[in-house]
Amino acid sequence: MRRPRQSRQRRNVAVLAYDGVRLMDVTAPLEVFGTAESMGGAYTLTLCSPTGDPVRTSSGTRLMVDAAVADIDAAHTLIVPGSVDLPHHAPPAGLTEGTIALAAVSQRVASVCTGAFVLARAGLLDGRRATTHWRHAAVLARRHPAVTVEADAIFVRDGDVYTSAGVTAGIDLALALVEADEGADLAREVARDLVVFLRRPGGQSQFSVPSRTPTAADDPLRPVLDAVAADPAADHSLPVLARLGGFSPRHLTRLFNDRVGASPGVYVEAMRVEAAQALLESGATVTAAAARSGLGSDESLRRAFVRRLGVTPSVYRARFRTTAVGTPDTGTRPAGPDPARLGDGRAGT
Repeated sequence: MRRPRQSRQRRNVAVLAYDGVRLMDVTAPLEVFGTAESMGGAYTLTLCSPTGDPVRTSSGTRLMVDAAVADIDAAHTLIVPGSVDLPHHAPPAGLTEGTIALAAVSQRVASVCTGAFVLARAGLLDGRRATTHWRHAAVLARRHPAVTVEADAIFVRDGDVYTSAGVTAGIDLALALVEADEGADLAREVARDLVVFLRRPGGQSQFSVPSRTPTAADDPLRPVLDAVAADPAADHSLPVLARLGGFSPRHLTRLFNDRVGASPGVYVEAMRVEAAQALLESGATVTAAAARSGLGSDESLRRAFVRRLGVTPSVYRARFRTTAVGTPDTGTRPAGPDPARLGDGRAGT
């Protein structure tokens, strides 16, 4: 529904593109703001590059831009999208400098996915909380110790600086910005039009790959870790694991904390949650997943999922269960309630 357009100052949203940028990191926020504008939101959109030249995205698509960084005198919102290269290599020429220049004339600054690496390199995240794609959160934290990285957040706001998780989380971020600017009603209309959640339940951890045993083959913990991985549902109490490894319970706990970064109990629960995730993805019921993973009851499974993933087992199963192409689950309409009406909290807000 298009709303009557009021006479008011429009907010310029500038998206800074560059060679190697991820296409969806650029287009997802632009689509949200463009849809909001079509529904009466007061936005103008500017796609720019450091020099004003077209850019080549990571998918090979060539993007024309509206302006160079130097052409923009002021912006309401600066968005720096991500790239697969940013966690591993220095940013392309002019990107950091362009970010600093645009941030100085913008009321708020945001990044999508690994765009947080550019903000951090520009010094814009020093002393702030931030997030990025779950796969690269540890790298960001290690490379920029002045930044408090919240690895599970879908997006984080710290003052006038916003950062989002990977790729499609740029939609979540843009919806939050629209909600802050124009109110929840318009943001909800945009979410409904795009068939997405206004507030996505849970955090990034529900999308991350299972953890891997973090020790070398000759590590003294290897027999213990392998036993837990081979049968998460078995008795893995501290005395049992200590006997298996030939350690005292106290020494085993010390080894786990030093080498794994968690206590034996926390590690066992993590492996059981991963086993339950795999079972739910394959179509097992919540009760079956609880029993076969070693978590026991439905309630124990629910508590562990909410604690570690931020979602309930039922929600996780509905979201990630594997279905065959052509089954009723692959219809054109999302199953269940309108996603724009679901979820009351968003990680990182």
